[in-house]
Amino acid sequence: MIRLIAIILLLLYALPVMAHEVRPGYLEVTETVPERYQVLWKVPMKGDAVLRMSPLFPETCKEQTPPSSRAVAAAMVKKWTIVCAGGLKDAEITIDGLQHTLTDVLARVTHSGGTTQTVRLVPDNIVFTVSGEPSTLEVITTYLSLGIEHILLGIDHLLFVFALLLIVQGWKKLVGTITAFTVAHSITLAAATLGYVNVPQAPVEAVIALSILFLATEIIHMLQGKTGLARRYPWLVAFIFGLLHGFGFAGALSEIGLPQSDIPLALLFFNVGVEVGQLIFVTGVLLIGMLLKRLFTQPLRWGEIVITYVIGSVAAFWTIERVVAFAT
Repeated sequence: MIRLIAIILLLLYALPVMAHEVRPGYLEVTETVPERYQVLWKVPMKGDAVLRMSPLFPETCKEQTPPSSRAVAAAMVKKWTIVCAGGLKDAEITIDGLQHTLTDVLARVTHSGGTTQTVRLVPDNIVFTVSGEPSTLEVITTYLSLGIEHILLGIDHLLFVFALLLIVQGWKKLVGTITAFTVAHSITLAAATLGYVNVPQAPVEAVIALSILFLATEIIHMLQGKTGLARRYPWLVAFIFGLLHGFGFAGALSEIGLPQSDIPLALLFFNVGVEVGQLIFVTGVLLIGMLLKRLFTQPLRWGEIVITYVIGSVAAFWTIERVVAFAT
């Protein structure tokens, strides 16, 4: 149990740092007229440091206008125009330097006829071939994997779900609670992504951290024999805070971007990916819980207390950090 707690402590402090390294880069290549392309390249920043990677186009492509750069929301955005003799169909584009990072890159090529290709590049695969026709399967697999990756690397979202698992007892309540959380964040994810609702991202992130702190407090009250709101109505708490978490997912998706010709499909499978990742996490936690019950016949109450205080401490730190970030 001591080793398990040590591992949890390491993960809680290591994953937030890692999360900054795995924010995706974004390449958008739009054909404005035949053989002429507008390029938008967004690469993650950490402080003033920019990840050293850049797109490489075929030798048939020449810059028509020099790149203009500006820093936007922890990313460096560059725009320029290129002219490619014969166009980019069947040509290869490489993200140089991606192989030396922990991140990935979402690349989108839009042809003058309106067809769009979307691919996801990773350190082990830094080259893609531009196709002439869009692939529905490419959109599905790209956004499905992005959704899974986002939830599994989103330590704040996982901590919220983990805290719910510590509070809820019984399969029926658990299913109802997870379903309420899923429905809620699906609603706000779709509403925010499609532009029906616009909520500033910084306050949302602060309230998400506050939601974890609230659940940690509820767990401590539960261990003291008190019955709080989360214990009585876990589905209601999950639904209310799930709406906020949905805005958080939408913020991440807005950084990635959606293919204009396949917005509903991409949004659907990003959300499906989030649910798949959430299911993987919940299943893993439940299996570990069952294993611990077999290994230890007596409940390790002190272990729950330590883990809860760790969760609460991290959530309190995030809350203060995020409030200060947008208030100053």
